[in-house]
Amino acid sequence: MTTRHHVSQATITCEAANSLVQAVLKEGAAQKIPVSVAIMDAGGHLQAFARHDGTAFLTVEIAIDKAWTACSFGQPTHVWNQLVQNPHMAPLASRPHLVAVGGGCPIFAGGQLIGGIGVSGGTYEQDRALAEKALNSLGFEVA
Repeated sequence: MTTRHHVSQATITCEAANSLVQAVLKEGAAQKIPVSVAIMDAGGHLQAFARHDGTAFLTVEIAIDKAWTACSFGQPTHVWNQLVQNPHMAPLASRPHLVAVGGGCPIFAGGQLIGGIGVSGGTYEQDRALAEKALNSLGFEVA
């Protein structure tokens, strides 16, 4: 019997991460929504980031935290809004970096979680729509 001491983890490529960032920026500009967009790899490390000129500076950290939240549990951030309303889950809302607002989506390829995307700058609906549209445009699965 062989004992495994490691697992292989698929993760998003730099090229794919940058393509997602550009897709969000392009669509955000078309809709006149200045945003920040962050892509995390499967390990929760920042893989790509950009923001429109003039975007509010707080959106930088929010976009990064949305991407981290989505990738950490493989669930979109808008799902967390409902989860933290449960008294048994509410303490999680005070965790650093956990964002329970729409605009963060896990990135799946071939059924595997490979990262997360976070968009901040519009309403939570606009941020979510921009993230999902970018994922769809590049052939990623939307959770």
